Amino acid sequence: MTDKSTSRQWNLLFVCWLIAGAATLGSLFFSEVMERVPCVLCWYQRIAMFPLAFIFTVGLFPLDVRCVRYALPIALAGWAIALYHCLLYLGVIPESLRPCTQGVSCADVKIELVGFVTIPLLSLLGFTLIISLLLAVRKGIKQ
Repeated sequence: MTDKSTSRQWNLLFVCWLIAGAATLGSLFFSEVMERVPCVLCWYQRIAMFPLAFIFTVGLFPLDVRCVRYALPIALAGWAIALYHCLLYLGVIPESLRPCTQGVSCADVKIELVGFVTIPLLSLLGFTLIISLLLAVRKGIKQ
C-alpha cells in the first residue's frame, strides 16, 4: 500500500469513527439527559452502534484496516434493524410483527427533526454511511 492509499483509508475510518461516536453520544444524550426511554429496537441498534466506536478507535491508532472485517458485519446487522424500525414507523410492517409489546412503543414518534427525520431514520443514515465508507476502505485494501 502506498502512503496515499494508507492516508485515504485512515481518513475514511476516521469519518466512520466520527459517525459512530456522534451516534453513540447522541443516543446517550437522548436517554440520559433528555430522559427518553429507548424502545426495544433502539436498544438493538445501540448494541450494534456502540461497539463500532470502540472498533474504529482500535483500528485507527495505529492504522489497522483489518478492523473492517469486524465492523462491517456489525454495521450490516445494525442497518437491517434500523431499516426494520423505519418500516415499522412508516406502517409498512403490520401490527402483528411488532416486537415492542411491552414498554415503549417502537412506532411512536419521540423526536422529529425538520418535520420528518426520526431517530430510526438517523440510525439508518448513520449505518448506511458507515457501511459505504467501510466498503470503500475494503476496496482500497484489495487494490
